[in-house]
Amino acid sequence: MEKSVIIFVSVLCFFSFLGFAYCEDTNNDYFVEGTVYCDTCRTQFMTRVSQVISGAEVQLVCKEEEGGAVTLKNTATTNDKGEYRLPWSGDHEEEICEIKLVKSTMPDCSEIPDDSYLKKAARVGLTTNNGITSPVRLANPLGFLKKDPLPECTEVLKELGLTKEELED
Repeated sequence: MEKSVIIFVSVLCFFSFLGFAYCEDTNNDYFVEGTVYCDTCRTQFMTRVSQVISGAEVQLVCKEEEGGAVTLKNTATTNDKGEYRLPWSGDHEEEICEIKLVKSTMPDCSEIPDDSYLKKAARVGLTTNNGITSPVRLANPLGFLKKDPLPECTEVLKELGLTKEELED
């Protein structure tokens, strides 16, 4: 009996150590992933006629809530599917972290939305102290505005039950 208790306690201690080692992992194996697209209907959300942008540039910026000092800054370029992957490390629980549009490779689709703060940046929580075990944090898609909407946008909006006037409100 005594021998089995010693083995049990040893195994328990070993697994506790493994759990501690896993929690204290400080590798840069954390990423923010997202998509950049051309908002071909100027709706500020993806539609069936939106186009992903290859080679677009985005930037991850974390700032202190008090004072606004920048604590993390990183830039990435999208692949041929319009997707980016930005590495991050450290804990930014007490900071405001955002992905921002920087540069488009499509000359006729390069306007950064400026009428709404939430539509030109995607906030992400970069902490390991939130119960999320995945090393990946997903950011909302971000879109550059096309200079002139595509002709088929009227039909797309009808399919969604929207009118251009509703979007302008």
